Amino acid sequence: MKAFFDTSVLVAAFYADHEHHAASLDLLVGFPKKVGCCAAHSLVEVYSTLTRMPGKHRVNGEQAMLFIADLEERLSIVGLDPHEYVAALAGFASLKIAGGAVYDAFLAACALNARAERIFTWNLRHYAQLGPEVAKRLKTP
Repeated sequence: MKAFFDTSVLVAAFYADHEHHAASLDLLVGFPKKVGCCAAHSLVEVYSTLTRMPGKHRVNGEQAMLFIADLEERLSIVGLDPHEYVAALAGFASLKIAGGAVYDAFLAACALNARAERIFTWNLRHYAQLGPEVAKRLKTP
């Protein structure tokens, strides 16, 4: 089964005191690279999140890059080409996706493009609005 990991799962896997850490980490290490994937944009989101968390949870860029390097070793990194971006945007417009929801929509488009059978996320509500092809693949870790 090909599995796509949303940023919410990746961030939870990083923080040992996160409420979803154990489930996220177990899932992440349970998939070999040939069947586990994340979006290239998720690496940017992970870096941004880790380096801007409040208080003791904030890490510096070097620490964030160590985690991103680990993700690159564990997961296939997937993306969209420029034409796929435009087609995805047109699809989002038809679904009335607006504002920041477009970022989750792009991650879902990457998952579909990678032919992921499961999209693992802690943000089910965000993804459920993206149509039946996405909704039927959703699962929490």
